[in-house]
Amino acid sequence: MKYPLNLITLALVSVSGTAMAVDFSVNKANTSGVHTDKFQCKRCPDTTGYRGSVELGAAYSDSDDIHSAEALNSEDGTHGVLNADVQYRGKAGYRAKAQAINLGLANSRAHLEAGKVGSYQAELDYRQLSQYQHDNAKSNLWYADGTLTPSGQVQTQELSLKRKQVGMGLAAGHRWGEQDYQVFARYSQEEKTGYQSASMVTPRPINFGKPVDTKTDKLNTGLNIGGQNWLTSLNYQYSEFDNQIDSLSLTYLDDLYTPEPDNSAYQLSLAGQYRLGRTVINAHFAQGRMIQDAELIQVSGNPVQNWDGQVDSMDGKLSINSILDNRLRLDGNIIYSKRDNRSSVWEFAQLEPNGVGGAFKQNVPLDTEKLGYKFNFSYRINGDYRLMAGFDREELERSNSDREQTDESIVWTKLDIRSFEGSKLKLKASYSQRDGCEYQAGAQTSSISNPLLRKYYLADRDRSEFEARFIHLPTDWINVNFVGRYAEDDYSDTQLGLTSAKDYGYDLNITLQFDKRLNGYVIAGQQWIESQQNGSQRFSTADWSAKVEDEFINLGAGMNYTGLMQDKLSLGLDYLFANSNSDKQVSYVITEPQGDYYSYNHSAEVYANYLLSDLMAVRLGYRYERYYDTDNAQVDVNAIDGLTTQGKLNHNYNAHQVMLSFSYQLR
Repeated sequence: MKYPLNLITLALVSVSGTAMAVDFSVNKANTSGVHTDKFQCKRCPDTTGYRGSVELGAAYSDSDDIHSAEALNSEDGTHGVLNADVQYRGKAGYRAKAQAINLGLANSRAHLEAGKVGSYQAELDYRQLSQYQHDNAKSNLWYADGTLTPSGQVQTQELSLKRKQVGMGLAAGHRWGEQDYQVFARYSQEEKTGYQSASMVTPRPINFGKPVDTKTDKLNTGLNIGGQNWLTSLNYQYSEFDNQIDSLSLTYLDDLYTPEPDNSAYQLSLAGQYRLGRTVINAHFAQGRMIQDAELIQVSGNPVQNWDGQVDSMDGKLSINSILDNRLRLDGNIIYSKRDNRSSVWEFAQLEPNGVGGAFKQNVPLDTEKLGYKFNFSYRINGDYRLMAGFDREELERSNSDREQTDESIVWTKLDIRSFEGSKLKLKASYSQRDGCEYQAGAQTSSISNPLLRKYYLADRDRSEFEARFIHLPTDWINVNFVGRYAEDDYSDTQLGLTSAKDYGYDLNITLQFDKRLNGYVIAGQQWIESQQNGSQRFSTADWSAKVEDEFINLGAGMNYTGLMQDKLSLGLDYLFANSNSDKQVSYVITEPQGDYYSYNHSAEVYANYLLSDLMAVRLGYRYERYYDTDNAQVDVNAIDGLTTQGKLNHNYNAHQVMLSFSYQLR
């Protein structure tokens, strides 16, 4: 598409063309004799004071399944809600901001900041994240004060997790000469509580609700220095994880189960950037250490009393971005990372296949080392076509693994086309290949692994991918956005394990602006994932196969109409349907279905906004959720002899929510 130059543009081009030897940039002007303190803009609007909006509301939710809180963002009952976005600007450069999003609901956050431009800034953050799974999980173990108490009857438990995060930060900056300096520090703490599903086999196999009570502290501090063409940053990060529950015991058996152990980690990093003309060079280097030295539960045959776990890490990256001319751009980078496991090595007595032979084996620390490099270019053929292409490679080494070295190479290309009237087309294609050293079972698992078995993330693989994005504006009131994707994996050298996989789908988004008062949208998307794997029941060649087919559907539509009741009332409607299905068939002597997973969800919302005045408004909304899922892999509590499960944790519910709010605009 061609864009004509206007007279002003031509004039600017001609002036710049005749004055290439002189720099007329604003920052080069001599202002030493100008008294800017007497300048005054009589027509500029006054932007000092408060701006923004505050909204207060109440939400009432009704449901017989706590899982509905994932969609409605609130448990049953009435909850107050605060939303706010208020900014303050002073005349001497002082700034302040206060934000609140769904404060009072299950997932919410708040942010406060204040400071002076170019001098200092202080921040305070709060965030709550909630995850709801089930409120009807079954168990005959009841937790209290570190003890799991058996119950004669199966009881109901709630499986949910809540995280509360509080953070504060402070930054101060100053300019000396040609350099800008900034120091900063940020501290945050997260507390996670609730119950989650867990299993243990002693004294017999049982699933139960494991209590969660952890605390994580993080500190991030550093120094930034920048000049006209460069900047650098020195950063230190430290984190500490503290599990408030050391171990779980039965009333008749102490220290039966140990949750996640305490640990800590720190990292020191140095980063920098330098701009040389139209070329930018970035570099980053980091050195870190992770430590886990918590005490272990003492059991027979375990010589370890305190696990001295330590992993040292090193990361580096160098990238170069260069614009050679108005058409060609080159990018390249090199990435290196290393994980050196320096944890303790102990000898453990082994149970041999022919009985206790008195043999001892050591635990083996696992190390990894990765080297990656990427190169790509972008070339603008003309105003309607842009071509991009690149090559990526990753070399990974793992110690004491089934396959200690793998290499993966990717070749890709993109083409942007804008030659169609009112349309844009973006095409992307890539091909990747993974191979490596000879595959053989690791020494630690050679006696229990079939030598023909290949783990999917280590096996040779060829992958082909294609993606097309199409944006079309047939008229001035319709916008169509379509994305189609296809990917295929081929594990041609695998006899046992994953042998092939396909992943393809599309997303369609249509926005409609019927007139200045009525607008709407329609969305649709589908995804299919198909995989094939082989296995061996006789610990030999393949004698059974499995095929898994997953399908996902998303459909939605909505509209908004304004201008009712003398432009004071607006109405809106949103609807979404989601469906997912997973089907698995195993072929041994005959082909038998293994049961499937199926779920669907209907979500609808209607709302009305009414303007009481230019500054005040009220909003009334209603939401409806219909959710259903079923999984044939789940069984009842005591359906299997000797095993106690948490029951069939499926969902089948209707949920409702009504929300009324009042908002006020600050001007």
